[in-house]
Amino acid sequence: MTTIEMSAKTVTASESGTEVFIPLNKLKKSPRNARKTPHSGAIIEAYAASIAAKGILQNLVVEPELDGEGAETGFYFVSIGEGRRLAQLLRVKRKQIKKTEPIRCIIDTINDAREISLDENITREAMHPADQFEAFRELHEERGWGAEEIAARFGITAHVVRQRLRLGAVSPTLMQVYRDGDLTLDHLMAFAITDDHARQEQVFENLTYNRDPYIIRRELTRTHVAASDRRAVFIGAEAYMEAGGAILRDLFTEDRGGFYEDAALLDRLVIEKLQGISETVRQAEGWKWADVHIDFPHANGLRRTYPQPVDLSEENKAAYAMASDEFNRLSDEWNSAEELPDDVDQSFGRLEAEIERIDALRHAFDPDVVSRGGVFVVLAHDGSARIERGFIRAEDELPELEAVTLQGGEGYAVNDDGEIIEAGTGSDCDDANDGEAEDDGKPLSDLLIRDLTAHRTLGLRLALGEQPDIALVAVTHTLAAQTFYQGVEAHCLEIRPTSIYLAGHADGIEDTAAGKALVDRHAEWAADMPRDVADLWGFVASLDHASVMALFAHCASLTVNAVKQPCERKLRAYETANRLATAVSLDMTAHWAPTVRTYLGRITRAHILDAVREAVSEEATDRLSDLKKQPMAEAAEQLLAGTGWLPAVLRTEQLALSLQRQDEAGENATLANVAERDPKPAQPDMTNAALADSSALAERGEPFNIAAE
Repeated sequence: MTTIEMSAKTVTASESGTEVFIPLNKLKKSPRNARKTPHSGAIIEAYAASIAAKGILQNLVVEPELDGEGAETGFYFVSIGEGRRLAQLLRVKRKQIKKTEPIRCIIDTINDAREISLDENITREAMHPADQFEAFRELHEERGWGAEEIAARFGITAHVVRQRLRLGAVSPTLMQVYRDGDLTLDHLMAFAITDDHARQEQVFENLTYNRDPYIIRRELTRTHVAASDRRAVFIGAEAYMEAGGAILRDLFTEDRGGFYEDAALLDRLVIEKLQGISETVRQAEGWKWADVHIDFPHANGLRRTYPQPVDLSEENKAAYAMASDEFNRLSDEWNSAEELPDDVDQSFGRLEAEIERIDALRHAFDPDVVSRGGVFVVLAHDGSARIERGFIRAEDELPELEAVTLQGGEGYAVNDDGEIIEAGTGSDCDDANDGEAEDDGKPLSDLLIRDLTAHRTLGLRLALGEQPDIALVAVTHTLAAQTFYQGVEAHCLEIRPTSIYLAGHADGIEDTAAGKALVDRHAEWAADMPRDVADLWGFVASLDHASVMALFAHCASLTVNAVKQPCERKLRAYETANRLATAVSLDMTAHWAPTVRTYLGRITRAHILDAVREAVSEEATDRLSDLKKQPMAEAAEQLLAGTGWLPAVLRTEQLALSLQRQDEAGENATLANVAERDPKPAQPDMTNAALADSSALAERGEPFNIAAE
């Protein structure tokens, strides 16, 4: 029987129930400990931190080690407290204590070591998480400890402490509901995104059967601005906070920068920054005015002008020729090289930049337009400033020449009511008599003018219907006059193209690749338009057939409206849109992809799973089924990428008839090679296919409206 010296007295070590201090290096892991799975590294870290801060709060229970003859060896097996022994060994390794550090133990030679170690691990009840959250909050509030200090005392990360402090700050009313089991921890974490108890309770009261955490977060942040919002991206967190703004952070999900609480402040900062940019542009380029908006003011009612072709200066011509020659020389020299040296690569970059700079000088605004016009500076969808130039206000328009010449050379003028009178004379609007003119200077009466021009209109209708080529020019002129010249009545065909504002239906659509391509195509045509609308007819009539068709197609394309709105019931229009999509072989995978922002974050979990099941596999669906809404949407975005999957509303029915017509594209090869004046791509002639499609539908007995006159 051995003894251990403790303080000033000696006790019998094997006496059961004795509390003794045993050197750490005399303690061993018990082979009869019921816990066979090792402790995790995290729990050992937590034990070590707790012991360092508060000491060992619970004694170890040990039994003496016996040799083959039943004699004590001086070592002890730890029946209860193996985790605390490992924590002390970790502290020895870190040189915080010595290996002979005395450990307070209770000797137990009566109870079975396996039984008491099992009892120690299963006869316990963990405290309710709500109690834990509130206890952490009390340590913070009453002791004044920060997250880092609390974390150090409990061996956990500061982030975990912040999460528990945030949960502890949830409304006591909701905390009790959580204790009662009517809210889950996921719900509580969603409510913890804000510390506004009244708002938390209001959202809770308004919850319906759908209590998904993302619904709670959405309601609590409805008046806030996400950090991914273009306004937040444009201003930045640092500038916003310097101006006194606060950012709400979600500690339990990937919040992508949080939520800006003060939307009004953010809008003010955006306007101020845009104003600074607009003033810089106005002064540098000489515009008369510059206006700023967060969203582009499409209903501004202003006429817009575009840059016109201009001749390069001799200096720029020489610089362009030199850069082009050098670029071509380098291209020939390094054509077969798999990888370019850094200096050569830099030379290519420099030459390309120079060529692009000079190319940009080939089009410029008329100085007169700049002196009378202005620019809009707005916020693009990606959070950058977007500058739109060339707008003319009504008060800055030049007075138009009202005199016109009718066929036959007779001089007439147009009065304020738009009626035609003889030039240099007045018009009595109340004179409805068409009697003989008594004086040589008396104008023709209004009734007579209307009578004559009505006959002329009838003659034009009859003649135009017999000349399809001229009809194409006339319709193209009418569309172009209203597309590129706002506020000017320069057409005589009563065709009124309308174009809905798509950005009002789909946020950010203007900044997509397809949106930018349409804007670029429009700008290219606008640059070719004559400055004076009076010259438009001659311009259109002088184009070759392929170019007329391309201009006609562009103007017609701007009038397409396939938007479905809940308040509208235009079934025939939707059917026509589907047939148009088939006729042009529309492939929306080239313009749209399912992402969290565009689709997956805006549908239910069931719809997400259906999409993955259809596009990928049932196995992939099973892997996602247990995820929450946001992680599921993000994972689905990765799975659907590159699959070409589209929701039903974006799919195009590929009729066999339309596919056969693709083989006939060679017959329209001239449409693909537009005049050198403007290399705009011509569209394949699908007229016959569309007509055949309608005939096939009629043969199947499908009704469709026929307009008759």
